[in-house]
Amino acid sequence: MGRHFTFTLQIHAALAAVALLAPCTSFAQTDSGAPIKVGIIGLDTSHVIAFTKSLNDPTDPQYVPGLQVVAGYKGGSPDVESSWSRVEGFTKQLQDKWHVEIVPDIPTLCSKVDAVLLESVDGRPHLEQVKPVFAAHRPVFIDKPLAGSYKDAVEIARLGKEAGVPWFTASSLRFWSETTRLKNPPGIGDILSYDVLGPTIREPHEPSMFNYGVHAVEMLYQLMGPGCESVTMQTTTHNYPGADKGTWNEDVLIGRWKDGRLGVMRGFGGEPARLYAFSITVYGSKGVLHSEGKPEAYRDLLVEIVKFFRTGVPPVANSESLETLAFMEAADLSVKRGGVAVPLSEIMH
Repeated sequence: MGRHFTFTLQIHAALAAVALLAPCTSFAQTDSGAPIKVGIIGLDTSHVIAFTKSLNDPTDPQYVPGLQVVAGYKGGSPDVESSWSRVEGFTKQLQDKWHVEIVPDIPTLCSKVDAVLLESVDGRPHLEQVKPVFAAHRPVFIDKPLAGSYKDAVEIARLGKEAGVPWFTASSLRFWSETTRLKNPPGIGDILSYDVLGPTIREPHEPSMFNYGVHAVEMLYQLMGPGCESVTMQTTTHNYPGADKGTWNEDVLIGRWKDGRLGVMRGFGGEPARLYAFSITVYGSKGVLHSEGKPEAYRDLLVEIVKFFRTGVPPVANSESLETLAFMEAADLSVKRGGVAVPLSEIMH
């Protein structure tokens, strides 16, 4: 490990009560010209294969130089079908095709790498899994959702600050080319509001938006910025035509920002989720624009991860990431209360 530098967490004023304002201490990183050795925690998501392919294969069209995946820790959640049913298959692919070393525990993984990708598909174990990473002073990208609850997310931020270790979390949809294009588009006057659309497929062990809705929430925050004061959520369940074909959910979330703007998120579960995918509509004082095409894979996110591991500067402020979890938990409270507005401060305080 080479040079040392100081990284300062930017924490939103609303989080002062959790004492996250103090600057972090320095940590070591590799020389800027050398590939950074990366370890993956949680081999139970397709991200681990896609990321490793893009980082380790120079012939891949989505190749991103600068990192090399060298070690992995399986992890896995026995009560989440999408985790336990896939972890062995993804682990075998990493071993057989990419020659990634599989290690028995997270401290061993940290001893072999310069930085960490925490990829566990279930957000609930993220807090416990990141503790040995902070203890080893390894910068870490934490894939969505950041944690299984806002409370756990605040504890991750506190521990990262205390250890002086930088971290960030983000959906790849934050860095979609259309998200970037529509953030400040010319020709439509002052930006009035954004509507975003994305799948809201549920995972019963997490708040309703944490599993897949987090992608659209992340898009909305990338476009609107932080500073949401309250959120309302309406959700309904539709029956598929025909008997015994199940149901699918439809969700509408409306956030009110401090400056009076409204940001809208709409989502669908079941088959409609696959039909509608992701889209953005921006309303300006002189016109309206819509996103075009479908999101690219993960290259733009990986580019940001490489920059982060080299500089220690997160592309998304930690305070904003915490606010997105408060937004999603407040949305669930809104549903339980019949669709009334719930202030984010109720979650954050």
